[in-house]
Amino acid sequence: MQHLVYLHGFLSSPQSEKAQQTEAFAAKHYPYLNLHIPQLSGDIVKAVDKIDALLNTLPQGKLAFIGSSMGGFLSTYFVEKYASKFDARAVLINPAVAPYNLLSDYIGDHQNPYSQERFTIAPQSIKNIHDYYVATLNHPSRFKVLLQTDDETLDYRLAVEYYRGANMTIEAGGNHSFVNYERHLADIFAFFIR
Repeated sequence: MQHLVYLHGFLSSPQSEKAQQTEAFAAKHYPYLNLHIPQLSGDIVKAVDKIDALLNTLPQGKLAFIGSSMGGFLSTYFVEKYASKFDARAVLINPAVAPYNLLSDYIGDHQNPYSQERFTIAPQSIKNIHDYYVATLNHPSRFKVLLQTDDETLDYRLAVEYYRGANMTIEAGGNHSFVNYERHLADIFAFFIR
């Protein structure tokens, strides 16, 4: 694996704690690795276009994703979409399985607290997110899923069902940010380095 793409969650950024912990761990233990942590728009179409543009610059071969929350949803889409081009795997942290079901509560104007990007979620935005939903995973073994049962944003049981057949770690307690994420970094990278 030469390229790792970290996809942050909704209203987050490359400056988030997990992204920074991932970057520090990779720099220390895998200095040859090309780590990409794009700033993703709150507009799903723009976010997907940005990731697509990045992936189209990468050579065929082994590729890895780490996706948190909405980034987990997007990582799933891209692993499945590019299965024929890349030998891709993904580690998902408290992934959003069907975020279009949640965002009706977010209709309106928003500002990313990190990037200051302003964007609007409209009914069309929710339809756009639904367009990237993968109904059935063709390659569940390409996923490692980290879940904490006290996630206050997402019901972890949806991910347990959806990612059946994946490598799965379920921890009691925690929260949506995934408490003590850094303890899992060695196992995360071991899943990629094969």
